[in-house]
Amino acid sequence: MTDYTVRAADILLKTPDLDLDDTLDCGQAFRWVRLADGGYTGACMNTPLTIRPTAEQGVFLLENVTEQQFLDVWVPYFDLGRDYGELKRRFAEDETLSKACGFAGGIRILRQDSWEALSSFIISQNNNIPRIKGIIGRLCEHYGGYPTAEQLVGETPESLGFLRAGFRAKYIVDAVSRLQNGLDLAETAKLPTDDARAALMQIKGVGPKVADCAMLFGMHKLDAFPKDVWVKRVLADWYPDGLPECVRGVEGIAQQYLFHYIRNIER
Repeated sequence: MTDYTVRAADILLKTPDLDLDDTLDCGQAFRWVRLADGGYTGACMNTPLTIRPTAEQGVFLLENVTEQQFLDVWVPYFDLGRDYGELKRRFAEDETLSKACGFAGGIRILRQDSWEALSSFIISQNNNIPRIKGIIGRLCEHYGGYPTAEQLVGETPESLGFLRAGFRAKYIVDAVSRLQNGLDLAETAKLPTDDARAALMQIKGVGPKVADCAMLFGMHKLDAFPKDVWVKRVLADWYPDGLPECVRGVEGIAQQYLFHYIRNIER
């Protein structure tokens, strides 16, 4: 499933199931910037990457990446060990999911750092993507990269005023305090999804949707199913009796196809 070639200081990746716009600009992560040629520049925590499409369909150039870094960081980040083609064939059993996969078949679930995902989705609450990116950009600029929870120890809502994050600043501070006082994200990721959700919701300001986003995108718990206004509309209109059997165990991946589909066809 991961077909790649080392070319000088770069990696050429061949995969039929990746579209950069679908994956990097669909609300999973907020640090990727689209380039004029259709490429993106961004980072996983503090490992930077520029990735570009090539003239050959399904082939991407990862610039200035060693083979070891590619295998250790970017293969898991882009979930390259998973056969999304097979998943889409499975989802095609359902008419609506078949349409959603056909609309944006290049979506993959990013495997982000658990703290970066949690804190990013705390910032995302009642917010739009440009503002979320602005807050996270100011956070990274101030710390010279995405700060760990340990680096944020001692911050207060007032000292984080430079973020212009509003009420979200106190939630970031509480999340840092929880991590300093017993909440372990790596251990939380090992819990059953309902238990992990309950643990994350002990953080002030973290409700079911933010908890599920943190689990899906930061802990790779693929049965987590974040529900925002768009997804609730999907469930009401197309799945009033529940999700189809074909998504069992990977509901979060199905959610991302459905979320992207309804959000775009409704425009």
